[in-house]
Amino acid sequence: MKHGKKYVESAALIDRLKQYDPMESMELVCKTAKAKFDETVEVSVRLGVDSRHADQQVRGAVVLPHGTGKTVRVLVFAKGDKAHEAEEAGADYIGDEATVAKIQKENWFEFDVCVATPDMMGVVGRIGRVLGPKGLMPNPKSGTVTMDVAKAIKDIKAGKVEYRVDKTNICHCPIGKVSFGPEKLTENLTTLMEAIIKAKPAAAKGTYIRSLVASTTMGPGVKVNAQKF
Repeated sequence: MKHGKKYVESAALIDRLKQYDPMESMELVCKTAKAKFDETVEVSVRLGVDSRHADQQVRGAVVLPHGTGKTVRVLVFAKGDKAHEAEEAGADYIGDEATVAKIQKENWFEFDVCVATPDMMGVVGRIGRVLGPKGLMPNPKSGTVTMDVAKAIKDIKAGKVEYRVDKTNICHCPIGKVSFGPEKLTENLTTLMEAIIKAKPAAAKGTYIRSLVASTTMGPGVKVNAQKF
């Protein structure tokens, strides 16, 4: 694969065989950001689990101390008082049967997170096949199926991120923007890693955190020493 001039320059700053301390890695990630826009910093955590087994699933959500730097649009499926509560808490859209039809017929996805009260899951379930692959299906484990919609919205807007192991046993998660600087990014990374470590399944054997790599939207990966967590 051929890379552009900026990518090659950034890659030259990194020792590919070295695992950097968290703060050092974030400093390096910020240095390698060459794009003209404020790049997102993402981490990929390879876990020592087998995601094919139900008892080795790793999934949850955590509120990053400095947020993600992204404006999140929230759709809330609720009715009655809960719909009013969601509206007051800052929900961008209130969902109902008409919203389900709009998603089905018009392929409408002008939202980033979907929250639902338990009594509305029957309605949301109709579009589960569409929401699931996009990672938008409400789930109790991530706090998006709840009666406390106000708290859910507040947490999401404050920088709540969901982590979930994929088929290759890797969690991909954003931890902020390059403009945050190394210190804030390190604090966000530490909070995320603490949550992932706490979520270790009892059935997982051997080394749990196999590798940890951080990168910007357009930049090369930087290996982080996961033992520091």
